[in-house]
Amino acid sequence: MTLVAGVDSSTQSCKVVVREAETGALVRQGRAPHPDGTEIDPKHWWDALTEAIAQAGGLDDVSAIAVGAQQHGMVCLDEQGEVVRPALLWNDTRSAAAASELVAELGEGERGAQAWAEAVGTVPVASFTVTKLRWLAEHEPEAAKRVAAVALPHDWLTWRFLGNDPRANSADLGALVTDRGDASGTGYWSPAANDYRLDLLERGLGHQAVVPRVLRPSERAGQTPTGVVLGPGTGDNAAAGLGLQARPGDVVVSIGTSGTVFAVAERPTADPSGIVAGFADATGRYLPLVCTLNAARVLDAAGVLLGVDHAELSRLALSAPPGAGGMVVVPYLEGERTPNRPDATGALHGLRLATATPAYLARAAIEGLLCGLADGLDALVGQGVRVERVLLIGGGARSEALRKIAPAIFGCPVVAAPDGEYVADGAARQAAWVLAGGAEPPQWALGDGERYEADPTPFVRDRYGEVRELTARQPSKPSGLALEGLAADEQPAATA
Repeated sequence: MTLVAGVDSSTQSCKVVVREAETGALVRQGRAPHPDGTEIDPKHWWDALTEAIAQAGGLDDVSAIAVGAQQHGMVCLDEQGEVVRPALLWNDTRSAAAASELVAELGEGERGAQAWAEAVGTVPVASFTVTKLRWLAEHEPEAAKRVAAVALPHDWLTWRFLGNDPRANSADLGALVTDRGDASGTGYWSPAANDYRLDLLERGLGHQAVVPRVLRPSERAGQTPTGVVLGPGTGDNAAAGLGLQARPGDVVVSIGTSGTVFAVAERPTADPSGIVAGFADATGRYLPLVCTLNAARVLDAAGVLLGVDHAELSRLALSAPPGAGGMVVVPYLEGERTPNRPDATGALHGLRLATATPAYLARAAIEGLLCGLADGLDALVGQGVRVERVLLIGGGARSEALRKIAPAIFGCPVVAAPDGEYVADGAARQAAWVLAGGAEPPQWALGDGERYEADPTPFVRDRYGEVRELTARQPSKPSGLALEGLAADEQPAATA
């Protein structure tokens, strides 16, 4: 029996699955946590990966492995391969102003956004790597000058798997590799042209740097010092699509730390509004995607406000009528990426005496979360994406209320995919593909999932549309003062 392994190095943790290469049957798995925060020393990823592999029984009998990981994170290396500074993660919004600068530099108004969309299929927002490089160049110029290579989280982990370790004086920057899926989230690689735009990298960082070589979807990256074959790896959303065996016509709605709506497409997209990011997938196709910063954590926050667990939150929500009596939650709890409002806060509208109950608030929170994702689904359709099936995945998709309300908000049936570690599973499937070769990855048996249908409730989205822009900005504080009730790492930056 040939075994393969897949890694999901996410924002919160590292998961490793070991599966049978031909059938995909799960053999064993392991997990280890990551530290909290929006910036992190990458060594914590490697430590967690090492622990998760040990929990999964090691790699002694594994023939191939591939890494899926969070997209966009900025990993800067110096000439010796040392990490220059903690990596800025996708959900670090400090580069919002830098994103606006970069867009404006390619043209005034809509012309700048159009130029970026045509160049790389995306319009920069704070999540993208190129904006974080500009922030670094402006705010930490000495650190920026030391940057000799720029990688993403999955690139760096794959590089370490190849035996590169600056502490052992064994670090070859030329050995950095990536894939189309993850490269397409940098803001300086074009899915349509299948090549880097190094002029845009330099526009962000201020000088040229080594970038990872982009491998074909099933190309070997090399092997570990112990002889395990390495796949190219990919970003988390592309890996999830691979794990779900998504095909053209499928739209995946993932409700995790972030919320994503993405599809497998045969043609690239270039949305000048910036709503749809024109990424690549992990099979040689394309992955138009809409991402929100606030998803499952909206459920967490509602549960905390009401003092209930997720099961009770679900029961409460289902006991209230559709539309929650006109109450709307706009869930921009951590700012927002789509729409691009990094400084926004959440809001509650339409509160009346009749709706001032836990049930109405629970319903409004779930509907608000889903309305934001439904806007993303509409944006994909607007870019010509074909929708035949909507698949729900992610921790938040385990909510019974969310599953039952989603088809009413989306206006179409949804399928809740069977529980699985789809990012790690997709990475494992890629590893099996690398071993087997061929034009397409191997087909593994997947469960059918559970189908949900409901009468559409367009009035809920109409009401949400009335108030989605009515939110306050995040509070600022005078230098030296703290906002009561917030921990030190939650305090907003001081303003001049």
